[in-house]
Amino acid sequence: MTTDRGALRRAMRERRRALPAPARIAAADALASRLLALPFAPQSGYAAGYWAMDGEIALHAWQLRLPRGVRYCLPVLHADDTLRFAPWTPGAPTVPNRYGIPEPDVPADALLRPEQLDLVVAPLVAFDARGHRLGMGGGWYDRSFAFRTSRPAPPRLVGAAFSIQQAGAIAPEAWDIPLDAVCTETETFLIAP
Repeated sequence: MTTDRGALRRAMRERRRALPAPARIAAADALASRLLALPFAPQSGYAAGYWAMDGEIALHAWQLRLPRGVRYCLPVLHADDTLRFAPWTPGAPTVPNRYGIPEPDVPADALLRPEQLDLVVAPLVAFDARGHRLGMGGGWYDRSFAFRTSRPAPPRLVGAAFSIQQAGAIAPEAWDIPLDAVCTETETFLIAP
């Protein structure tokens, strides 16, 4: 079991940042194919991704290939320390949040609550084959989807990462919200409930 989460986080962030641009572009395209092939990939509704930062695997290829009936959304930090989501298309206005990550520049009444989504693709720092994950450590996704611990409910949660971010066994914390799948450019891990 990986016990030093801080050391693992640092090592994996360095690992993904070291990937050359051609490898990143090819990985993003391969990841898009895997996400679209998920058995629960929506054909309509709302699918949320993220704005890739700090070497995260990009979702632009997936966003552009989503079915017509699916609206792509980006996360927005909310005052209650959870995420909301806003539909976004390339070129639509954004504003940086407190971490410098672009968020859609929309009025508060245009934001969607997490339970209104059909699929959420979340960035990972590290993951294991059982679907345990390590994020950046802020707990945003865990707090936002905590309602899924008491009942199986949409949306489906999928972690996205480069294959080089796979670790041995990661010990889950009590507050970690389980994923339904992890997709990389080379493999899809479907997680049994």
